[in-house]
Amino acid sequence: MNPIVATLSTRKVVDWRAALLAGLVAGTAFLLLNLFVVPALMQGSFWISVRLVASILLGHEVLAPPATAHTGALVAAIAVHYVLSLAMAAVVACVVHRGGLIGGILVGAVLGLAFYFIDYYTLTYFFPQFFAMKHWSVIASHVLFGALAGGVYELLEDQIYETDLPSAGGH
Repeated sequence: MNPIVATLSTRKVVDWRAALLAGLVAGTAFLLLNLFVVPALMQGSFWISVRLVASILLGHEVLAPPATAHTGALVAAIAVHYVLSLAMAAVVACVVHRGGLIGGILVGAVLGLAFYFIDYYTLTYFFPQFFAMKHWSVIASHVLFGALAGGVYELLEDQIYETDLPSAGGH
């Protein structure tokens, strides 16, 4: 048997196109939940959620009352939201890309819960205004985001393999 052939191996790699699409799908569902459902459950306003997220980019000035329409805040909130959604979906894809559909959904849900704890127990050090959003509906929306990101990724993933070649001169 040829020693070079014996040392070749393949491994499955992340499908970044599927990760991008999973981030867009899960991010859109998360956005809709956090703009409409979460504020209703917390008996708040759509614009409060928008202004909170926009404050990451625009600063604390955008938080000032009244909680009314603010086009700049809406654009900033959507931009911040999708950047974060794509980054988190990339993390989900890296973790679940070998797990199959059920594994992708379950592991994605656990990662969504982890993202909640990172967001609301670590990043609130830098953005303390988010303490106001600690609510079971926000936890649920994070879990749903992760489950959707993992499930959609696994549904769309093309099986991509990379071959590891032996190093020159080595056995």
